[in-house]
Amino acid sequence: MSMFFTIAVIVLVFLIIFQIAKASEYVSVIKGEARARKEQNKVNGFLMIAFLIAGLIGVYLCNKALFPKTLLAHEAASVQGEKVDTMLWMTLIITGTVFFITQILLFWFNFKYQESDKRKSYYFTHSNKLELLWTAVPAIAMTGLVVFGLKNWYSFTGPAPKEALQVEITGKQFGWIFRYPGIDKTFGKKYYKLIDDANSNSLGQDWKDSKNFDDVVVSQTMYCVKNKPVQLVIYSRDVIHDVGLSEFRLKQDAVPGTPTTLWFTPKFTTKEMKEKLGNPDFQYEISCDQMCGNGHYSMKGVIEVVTQEEYDVWLAQQKPNYFAAFPDKDPSSQKPQLPAADSTKTTASVKAEAVKTKM
Repeated sequence: MSMFFTIAVIVLVFLIIFQIAKASEYVSVIKGEARARKEQNKVNGFLMIAFLIAGLIGVYLCNKALFPKTLLAHEAASVQGEKVDTMLWMTLIITGTVFFITQILLFWFNFKYQESDKRKSYYFTHSNKLELLWTAVPAIAMTGLVVFGLKNWYSFTGPAPKEALQVEITGKQFGWIFRYPGIDKTFGKKYYKLIDDANSNSLGQDWKDSKNFDDVVVSQTMYCVKNKPVQLVIYSRDVIHDVGLSEFRLKQDAVPGTPTTLWFTPKFTTKEMKEKLGNPDFQYEISCDQMCGNGHYSMKGVIEVVTQEEYDVWLAQQKPNYFAAFPDKDPSSQKPQLPAADSTKTTASVKAEAVKTKM
């Protein structure tokens, strides 16, 4: 109901403005063009002030109502995300200050310096000082923001700390596949022509490479450790995707045939974020931030941030993908063999031995 009322008020305001404009045209015909123009300028001047006040009130109300729903309402969930937030706030402060100053002056000048018989407007063709001012100042500000942004970008996409957990993430239409190195801490080789979903080889692992034998492959949910750097090695199986980590304030493209990297350090476990936000259903989400096809909307992954102890327990419960591709080689699936019976013994001799045992 409130939405309908708001729309009705907006429509009514526009109708009133339209009627005022039409009335001004009729007055200009009756009173003469010069006199009508002056009166119309006064009306426009007051409307400028009205729009300025209404606009500033609207900005305030929208910010008050919608800001709590944005990501900036709570802190970033990664150490690197804090730098992104700082950069974003700097950009908002600089551009916001310029926006408010210029818009207030724009509307105020239209009211203050409307046509008057008591003064003449001053006209000049060129000013080197003004040209230098409005060219140099924005250029310096933009250069500072770009340099700050590039510094952070190269930090996030550069070499990760030596102790970082490595996770390979591969995008496909329409989901995510994660691979963890095994005890050898090394990913085995893979080749796209070896991809075979039917035989549990969704990444095209080369089973001739023994380093693949202990690699763990999981789908849709990625596990990482609180306060431990995690490096993502990002691939795509088909088209361009984009690993979007909104809570961590990071993103990186997944490009077919060209691996990309990104690393960050989680600050809060998933459990802690649920308590922090008061949302028991909270999940760290991996979204695809690049339109990738009809099922793009459903391409969601989950990051589960846990403690080191919880991560060790989870990893110990995972089986290498090699055993999924070759279940007959899985030690846990092989039944122990019973000792073969001696076929040379007759039934009588067996009974005799049993009697001797009893005696």
